[in-house]
Amino acid sequence: MRRGLPGVLMGVVMAVVLSGCIGSEQTVAKGDPDKNQGPTEAATPEYVFTYAENQAEDYPTTQGAYKFAELISQKTNGRILINVQAGGVLGDEKSVCEQLQFGGIDFMRMSLSPLAEFVPKLNVLQLPYLYRDADHMWQVLDGAIGKDFMNSFEGSNLVPLSWYDAGARNFYNSVRPIRRLEDMKGLKIRVQESEMMIGMVEALGASPAPMSYAEVYSALQTGAINGAENNWPSYESTSHYEVAKFYTIDEHNRVPELQLCSQPTWDKLSMADQETIKECALESAEYERMLWSERERKSEEKVRQAGCQIIELSPGEKQKFQDAVKPMYEKYCSDYMDIVDAIIDTGK
Repeated sequence: MRRGLPGVLMGVVMAVVLSGCIGSEQTVAKGDPDKNQGPTEAATPEYVFTYAENQAEDYPTTQGAYKFAELISQKTNGRILINVQAGGVLGDEKSVCEQLQFGGIDFMRMSLSPLAEFVPKLNVLQLPYLYRDADHMWQVLDGAIGKDFMNSFEGSNLVPLSWYDAGARNFYNSVRPIRRLEDMKGLKIRVQESEMMIGMVEALGASPAPMSYAEVYSALQTGAINGAENNWPSYESTSHYEVAKFYTIDEHNRVPELQLCSQPTWDKLSMADQETIKECALESAEYERMLWSERERKSEEKVRQAGCQIIELSPGEKQKFQDAVKPMYEKYCSDYMDIVDAIIDTGK
């Protein structure tokens, strides 16, 4: 939020600004502790903004946020500062997004699953088994189709800035290896509170159990659920691998994430500042993707060393999973089937 500097309150506000500066310097240090970052003669901050991130400090998306803050501080000579608040201290993604819409929070990183409630067209990008692999997804998002989605936020009070990687989501459970579609039957699988994710698990023959991600470990431990689905880093960092040792690589979803700015915050900025923020967002996205790739590798290695059973579906079995969810394409995205077809054909 913008901090004004009325003469009567100069002393108080300067204390706030100095506090913001200290927070920003700490934020920059976390982004890359081996570099001497920040301007040598910083201008008095004109803006001190807040960035909400629900992942831990060392998570790739959080480190991407710190890089974003660092770059903006550098390129504006400290005139624009961003304080990253990690670990979900500002609330869950949905409540933070609502605050973003009226300017209560300035920036955030958000998964497309809850974001699609605010921008329904985004449901297309989380259709199960939509992409052949990671390269296919980035060809789509970094090309004309991705730009078209970026232009779909009008009226949402949200400004999309850049795509972040969140890897591929896979199923894991505590009961048995999932090698065939039939192995899904009877399993109770935790999903995000998303109609599409619920529909996907039902289409595959399992029972969906929508619940907060924070509840999953104890629910697996007590048997309230049999499994869940997520990417390698999430499976490892939450220690879910300790209580659900069967991990099936089916890559049913590659759900990218978005850096977002509040429209009220965006409207305060000059066009030059808006361009700077866009440039920094894109640069931080490249950094986050690099970190994500390395984190995936380390997480998979740790899980394998812990003795978890990793299952890779045969091409024939994976096709059965894909066929089972195909009716969802028309059900959830009937108005956008031309886009779905364009995505499928990209890179062929």
